[in-house]
Amino acid sequence: MDTNQLVVCGGCNAKIGAGNLGPLLQDLPRRESPDLLVGFDGADDAAVIRLRDDLALIQTVDFFPPMVTDPYLFGQIGAANALSDVYAMGGRVLSALNIVAFPEEQDFAILREILRGGAEKVKEAGGLLSGGHSIHDRTVKYGLAVNGTVHPDRILRNDACVAGDHLILTKPLGVSILTIGYSAGEISKEGFQQAVDSMCTLNAYAMDIIRDAAGVHGCTDVTGFGLCGHLHEMLHGACSARIDTSRLPYFEEAYWGAGHFIFTAGGQRNRDFLEDKVAFERQDFALEEIVFDPQTSGGLLVSCEAGQAPILVARLQAGHIPASDIGVVTEKKEKEIYIG
Repeated sequence: MDTNQLVVCGGCNAKIGAGNLGPLLQDLPRRESPDLLVGFDGADDAAVIRLRDDLALIQTVDFFPPMVTDPYLFGQIGAANALSDVYAMGGRVLSALNIVAFPEEQDFAILREILRGGAEKVKEAGGLLSGGHSIHDRTVKYGLAVNGTVHPDRILRNDACVAGDHLILTKPLGVSILTIGYSAGEISKEGFQQAVDSMCTLNAYAMDIIRDAAGVHGCTDVTGFGLCGHLHEMLHGACSARIDTSRLPYFEEAYWGAGHFIFTAGGQRNRDFLEDKVAFERQDFALEEIVFDPQTSGGLLVSCEAGQAPILVARLQAGHIPASDIGVVTEKKEKEIYIG
């Protein structure tokens, strides 16, 4: 089995930029319903449909081309990333369907390993893998359509933060820099393995703690739009935020790589879209790349009441989740995000 047939070109770095995506969705025909609790009129992580007063269905889909050459790891990462949107809404995974694109001339043993990796993550999440859909394509792509459940009154939306909230991030940043850099021979095997371990970790374990925490107002997962892009969605045009870089978690080798001009096309799209919304209060090009870097299967970004934030961070860290309080939500200012 020649795993070199998997070309490193994707992950959430393959995502269409937010600047292009928004206008595409504005004029789509839609049907209004009081039971559609979360739809694409916002920028949330998944759709939520009320089934009854105490039960809502979460629906999401995510797939992408490989960011690693090992097909089993690619399957694990692709599944963990797709499952994450359910957790970002405060939900629990119910079921999943595979989405596969695979070249007709390639070794189907590779596809078997991708599906095996994905199936193991769905099982770890407690979900039912119940089928899927496959097509032939020139490049490999894999992901999941996922259903989850949540109580309608306990949905964690990504646009519910308020001034005074603290921002908590549950995974380090920089995975795209590490994976791209490793494929180019510029990042060490140890640095690459750190990225893989992070991407393979389900956000289920963080959400099990966040779900029961007091004072949580909003949540999203940090993926293709990077930290700044997803924070921009969280602030929903009503607030600003200040990030304290001394508390920002990132992989040290990713910082080194960014300082040596290892960065991604997705990161540049994020920078271009947010250029007039972000103010850097210190001159550090590598750090700028870190906060724009697209994350594949990134961590959860949570807005929480100031008094409850230290308690939540302590509980997450006690559960072996590398959570950090990275900043605060403020009243609306001239810029949206201040990084100092």
